[in-house]
Amino acid sequence: MRFSKILHVIPRSKVHNTFSLTRQNMSGFQAKVKAHDALDEASATGHFVRTAAGFREIISPSHAVFQPAANRYHLYVSYACPWANRCLAMLYLKGLEDVIGVTVVHPTWQKTKPANPDDKHCGWAFFDSANDQPLTTSTGHGSFAPSGCSPDPNAVHAKFIRDLYEASKDVLGKYSVPVLWDKETNQIVNNESSEIVRMFNSLDVFGGFVKGPFAHHDFYPVALRPAIDEVNQWVYESINDGVYKCGFARSQLAYDQAITDLYAGLDRVEAILAKQRYLVADGAEGRSVFTEADIRLFMTLVRFDEVYVVYFKCNVRPVASYPHIRQYMRDIYQTHRVAEIVNMEHIKTHYYTAHPLLNAYGIIPRGPNVV
Repeated sequence: MRFSKILHVIPRSKVHNTFSLTRQNMSGFQAKVKAHDALDEASATGHFVRTAAGFREIISPSHAVFQPAANRYHLYVSYACPWANRCLAMLYLKGLEDVIGVTVVHPTWQKTKPANPDDKHCGWAFFDSANDQPLTTSTGHGSFAPSGCSPDPNAVHAKFIRDLYEASKDVLGKYSVPVLWDKETNQIVNNESSEIVRMFNSLDVFGGFVKGPFAHHDFYPVALRPAIDEVNQWVYESINDGVYKCGFARSQLAYDQAITDLYAGLDRVEAILAKQRYLVADGAEGRSVFTEADIRLFMTLVRFDEVYVVYFKCNVRPVASYPHIRQYMRDIYQTHRVAEIVNMEHIKTHYYTAHPLLNAYGIIPRGPNVV
């Protein structure tokens, strides 16, 4: 099978920043971009509008630069981030942890240009859990020293995720995780989680290195791709991104629309799971199949009652009250190595301490401890 059929790749004309705009022909380039984060992504009507990922290269045997290899690529994540965690889940499910390195950042955003008082941007920071002193919020509240974080081990020796983007000649100014990094050319390959997930899944990319019980399980099988894509689309719009549309809404209208769509999406999921184990069914075999769609949804669901109910005002109904969704979450949580990446300390610390505009003093709620 040709690799081009493995992934739905966005045309280069629609991509903000590809390899052709980075190392090959941008010598001396200095991007003049305004650093921003998700709280800045609001429309004139107060709706949250997410900025698309900017680095969209796909590792493949035929790529001119980014070809599959062991110990060449590195994944930067936060345990708090659902988008990054879907990548980490796929990496573990496919047994690639000895082939692709992983670094976890601190969950509490910090000022990324601390020496420049005019640059107000706050974002992901590297942290040595074994040696560094606890960090505060960007406004000086609290004391947070979670386990599991480590310094940047690669050539850039970044202090912040922003440093990786600037080393890669970023032109968008949003410094998000996940980041898939190439240690050979010292630049970002891809920061779009859905594409990283599919690269890790594809046997045409890292198939020579996979191991474990899901090594040869295809989470995006050809026959089911139309169904998976359809589920991904409405789950993303109503649930994955829907919780952020609720939490970052800047008008009552925007919030009311988002919360309505969110719970319509959850009701739709509950109805599907009342009939089958997973989101997508294989009609030929008469059973549902564990696919990337389940990984993508799970990462939002597992954060829902602990964070989104309170922090993002998604309080119409907790997911624990949906019997089929709750059983589905338990099922996936117990799947090979998934529980290892559900780090509620990081999750709650991030959401409740990273945005002073929403939680000025960085107070972290104690409950409900449903996970």
